[in-house]
Amino acid sequence: MKFKPLRDYVLVSHVKAEGKTSGGIIIPDTATEKPQEGNVIAVGPGRRDRDGKRIEMEVKKGDRVLFGKYSGTEIKIEGKDHVIMKEDEIFCVL
Repeated sequence: MKFKPLRDYVLVSHVKAEGKTSGGIIIPDTATEKPQEGNVIAVGPGRRDRDGKRIEMEVKKGDRVLFGKYSGTEIKIEGKDHVIMKEDEIFCVL
C-alpha cells in the first residue's frame, strides 16, 4: 500500500528497543517503554505560509529521528506499528 502524508505530517516507524540493560539484565516486552526514536517512512509536501507559499520539510524519508514520548498518533499499516505526527513534534535528526 502506498501511504503519503498530507501537509506537514510525517510517518515514522519505531526503532526496536534494546531488550537488555547495559548490565546484561533482560527486560521483558511488557516492561519496555516505546522507543522515542524512529525512522522516517514518508513525509508530506510541507505546510503553507500566510501567502500560500510552500514551506519545505526539514526531514526526509530515511532520516533517523528523535521525538517526544507522547507525540503523534499510533497507527497500523499492513500489520506494522507506526506513528504519524507533525514535523514540529520531532526534536532532531540523528
